[in-house]
Amino acid sequence: MMLSIKNLHVSVKKNKILKGLNLDIDEGELHVIMGRNGSGKSTLANVIAGQENYSIDKGEISYFNQNLLDMEVEERAAKGVFMSFQYPVEIPGINNAYFLRSALNSQNKFNNKNEINAPDFMKEYKKNMNHLDLDASFLSRSLNDGFSGGEKKRNEMLQMLMLKPRLCILDETDSGLDVDALAIISKSIQAMRNDKRSFVIITHYHRILEHLDADYVHILSDGEIVKTGDKNLAIDIEQKGFKTVLSS
Repeated sequence: MMLSIKNLHVSVKKNKILKGLNLDIDEGELHVIMGRNGSGKSTLANVIAGQENYSIDKGEISYFNQNLLDMEVEERAAKGVFMSFQYPVEIPGINNAYFLRSALNSQNKFNNKNEINAPDFMKEYKKNMNHLDLDASFLSRSLNDGFSGGEKKRNEMLQMLMLKPRLCILDETDSGLDVDALAIISKSIQAMRNDKRSFVIITHYHRILEHLDADYVHILSDGEIVKTGDKNLAIDIEQKGFKTVLSS
């Protein structure tokens, strides 16, 4: 099992957010998590990624049979946990390509691999830029500085393509994207799927599932996963709403 979450209780400033959540993700699987605002979707993603300001009150998370909660953020990233943020941070003055090469070499160092040299990095970087339909200016622009919403989302997909993580957590990656951008990002996700890499996609809408084959769709409500199905569950939510689906 890649990721196993058991009876997870999480709070923020004594406000209970997750209330006994259970979830198992095996290698090669794509899971979609849907839920109303405030149901705990982003909290779950942030806790897996190791973000601060969350209190783990009870429960456990194991990642390849290791205690994920004991790992620092950097260790989680180096071991293949990647998170695409709902609102990517802008960092003026930090070159996009420089940032990504530094992140990649930091990951390689942790895993006792050789650093990637500049020519090999640029070859891979440009190939993935073309895949995402990004223009050459991304080589020199500061990280997310002045990027449109769609550019920020595609830039995070560029990071994912370069870092090749094992567990990809995508928090509302489809939010605010037009039809063409959604198709490009979905194509990148689909291209990265294999029997060793898993995805957790957090979304409000079923439209991304028009491009992807999800293994499981979960509904998160009041801090717990209360219903699980296939992509037809997402379609039901879109057509009928959460209240009707949960009461059926």
